[in-house]
Amino acid sequence: LHAGDYVFIQFGHNDEVPTKASYTPEPDFVANLKRFVSETRSHQGQPVLLTPVARRKFTTDGKVEETHAAYAELVRAVARDTNTPLIDLDRSSQALLQQFGVEPSKLLFNFLAPGEHPNYPDGREDNTHFNELGARRMAELVLADIRALKLGLADHLVQGTVKKTVDPQAR
Repeated sequence: LHAGDYVFIQFGHNDEVPTKASYTPEPDFVANLKRFVSETRSHQGQPVLLTPVARRKFTTDGKVEETHAAYAELVRAVARDTNTPLIDLDRSSQALLQQFGVEPSKLLFNFLAPGEHPNYPDGREDNTHFNELGARRMAELVLADIRALKLGLADHLVQGTVKKTVDPQAR
């Protein structure tokens, strides 16, 4: 880590699930975030906190359901307490999923038909992990907030178009 480097700190997705080995109780989660911010600053780095991205979960009436309420709020509180820039990816990704809607939002996630991918011969319906399109859309949300927060990093971002050949037979 060098002086002026940006360190993006995002946790919560797995920390909040009590049944997982990676579960981190709330007080420990907060202490860890504060330690990461402090250690980054002690090396003259620039910490940026991010809330976890939303999972694809909708209510029966088609509204995006909050899946990270407690841990996302903990990240927001640490950002306030430590005066650290915050990218609220939880809220912005929820808004994006709501904009897409219940069925179209599947286009952002790993929804694979049987035989479509060699790693998942029986198919897969994954409401947590993004496919390439979803990852790009999440990156766009982060980039928008980097610019909105006027982080010095924004001066080094290049606006451009990604050119990619798409094989229509691939699907």
